Amino acid sequence: MRSSSCHALGSDRSGGGKLQWEWPVSVDSHNNNELLAQLKIDRGQREPVHAPRGLWVALAVVAVLAVLAAGAYFFLARDRVLTVKTATAMAPSALSAPAAVLQASGYVTAEREATVSAQIAGMLTNVYFQEGEYVHRGQMLARLDDSATLAALRQAQAQQQAAQALLQQYRVQWAEARRDLARDEALIGQHLVSVQALQQAQTQAASLGAQVLSQRRQVAVARATVQAAQVQEDYTVVRAPFSGVVVDKAAQMGEMISPFFGGGGFTQTGIATIVDMNSLEVDVDVNEAYIDRVHAGQPAVAVLDAYPSWRIPAHVIAIVPTADKSKATVRVRVALESKDPRILPQMGVRVSFLQRATAGAVAHSSVPAGMVWVPASSVAHRGGRAVVFAVKNGRVEARTVTLGPVRSDLRAVGGIAAGSAVVRAPPADLADGDRVSIGKE
Repeated sequence: MRSSSCHALGSDRSGGGKLQWEWPVSVDSHNNNELLAQLKIDRGQREPVHAPRGLWVALAVVAVLAVLAAGAYFFLARDRVLTVKTATAMAPSALSAPAAVLQASGYVTAEREATVSAQIAGMLTNVYFQEGEYVHRGQMLARLDDSATLAALRQAQAQQQAAQALLQQYRVQWAEARRDLARDEALIGQHLVSVQALQQAQTQAASLGAQVLSQRRQVAVARATVQAAQVQEDYTVVRAPFSGVVVDKAAQMGEMISPFFGGGGFTQTGIATIVDMNSLEVDVDVNEAYIDRVHAGQPAVAVLDAYPSWRIPAHVIAIVPTADKSKATVRVRVALESKDPRILPQMGVRVSFLQRATAGAVAHSSVPAGMVWVPASSVAHRGGRAVVFAVKNGRVEARTVTLGPVRSDLRAVGGIAAGSAVVRAPPADLADGDRVSIGKE
């Protein structure tokens, strides 16, 4: 029986290599195992598998973006400004008073407030301040045109120098006359000088002495004239009478200034208004029917309309001894015991006049010494310790505190001073040193 063989080439679709196989075709083939053994794959001809290049580029871009995002978050988080609400840490004695016996409304005023003006009329040539700026006592605020006063000063100084020179001339002549008189008096005994010559020498010496005395008076007058001219020159410089904050800028460079009201509307009478922020107090109008409930030294609590949750300790300074018949009220001056930059002149305020509690009703008797009252929400926990965030110069400081008793929504803590501004309900991401701004209640 005849047999024939057939060779065929194929490709390995799964591996990318070439598949070479032989398949003998025999009419009478009877051994299938031999046919399978002849099937083989050439592994040397397989093509290597490479990862796409675009995948590596995409991974690198993602990594760079992640680094940049982390850096941006770090710097933005570092310079962020959080808006927080604050409260004031109160001494235990601040809660010792019972409910108010009387309430009245008023305004924040300044005991020391002045509208500064020049002492002479003139035109402003320079202005050295802006509204809201803090100025010190004696600081130069503005300058007037001093061409006329400076000329008068120089003229007075020249006249003084001339008077001094003339006085010196009279002194020399007087000294010579006294020497001549002494010589004539020595020679009169020897009959070498006549009596008439002696008398003339005496008259000359006395006359020159009187001229010297008169010229001394002239020198004093010239000196006083120089001082007066110097005062007028000094009046061209406007200075702050006391330290405070400029709350109003009333004149600009080039305007005419006068200490007197001109009436025509073209002359300013004031340059600036300065307020001593340390002299802020509260003026309230009390109905005259209840004035008997108020007395000097009485404790009080002031609450600003702008910060209704901020209770400011205060006390009565004096009751002004006059009444307003149109309103049937009496004005009462109230001192603020805590100074704060948030307190501004002309702010609306409500004052509660208090009466001391009895000895058995003192609320702070159970509070340990050195502790203050803060809102319970102000206490946070960081790293397993209780902290309170105090606001100072636009940043927060994490103060570790010891916890005391709880009263209503207040918590007694130690480690922070009374009067300190603390953050109410601090955010979870608030950390020591963060910048904050105080939001309205």
